[in-house]
Amino acid sequence: VRLVESGGGLVQAGGSLRLSCYNTGRTLGSAAMGWFRQAPGKEREFVAHISWSGDSIDYADSVKGRFTISRDNAKNTVYLQMNILKPEDTAVYYCAAASAPVGSRYRNDYDYWGQGTQVTVSS
Repeated sequence: VRLVESGGGLVQAGGSLRLSCYNTGRTLGSAAMGWFRQAPGKEREFVAHISWSGDSIDYADSVKGRFTISRDNAKNTVYLQMNILKPEDTAVYYCAAASAPVGSRYRNDYDYWGQGTQVTVSS
């Protein structure tokens, strides 16, 4: 399993970015996927997760209503659409795969991680 994130970059406050996470390795089976982020000097925090089927989704309160997680299992890809970005969204964003079909807010429930993609929001 190898998760590769892309789509990060520099954007002005109020702008949008779409992150992608592609699994280049073996199929994970019925794995839930999650997005986490880590700002400088802070712990890695939960952003969103989506179940294998896509019918169970959860967001951190700080991004609810602005971010949308989705997945295309045929393409082994999960997405994070980020709108109305704020400077406090600046962080390295990581995707993660769980061994369970339903996601979690807890880092320890995820077995595989990508290398991260930098998102910087200027004010």
